[in-house]
Amino acid sequence: MAISGRKIYNIMPSVSLRPTYWTREDVTFFSQHGPSPAYLKRFHLSDSDYCSCGGIGTALHYATECIFTVSWHMRKPTPNFELEWLKRIANILVSRQRIRGIIKFISENRDLFRPP
Repeated sequence: MAISGRKIYNIMPSVSLRPTYWTREDVTFFSQHGPSPAYLKRFHLSDSDYCSCGGIGTALHYATECIFTVSWHMRKPTPNFELEWLKRIANILVSRQRIRGIIKFISENRDLFRPP
């Protein structure tokens, strides 16, 4: 079974006729297909999956623990509740605004987030 699209499907498993108004930043974060070190390493576009702060550079890392995005941090979920956390923040506008801030900051400061 293909895994493409599974990350978004796990958050929004059914099609709705009601628009969601997701921005590019929302899709980048929730699909985890952004310029993060973990994503780039997965496709052999980088030798390291580490953020320059020393953590593994994933969307969750940037939203909860990276020292460079502390202005937008949210409480980190326990691993067994990560999917429920993603579903919750996907449906809360204030949380999505924080996500947008993180992704925009990363896009504007790419050199800061390169692996050490």
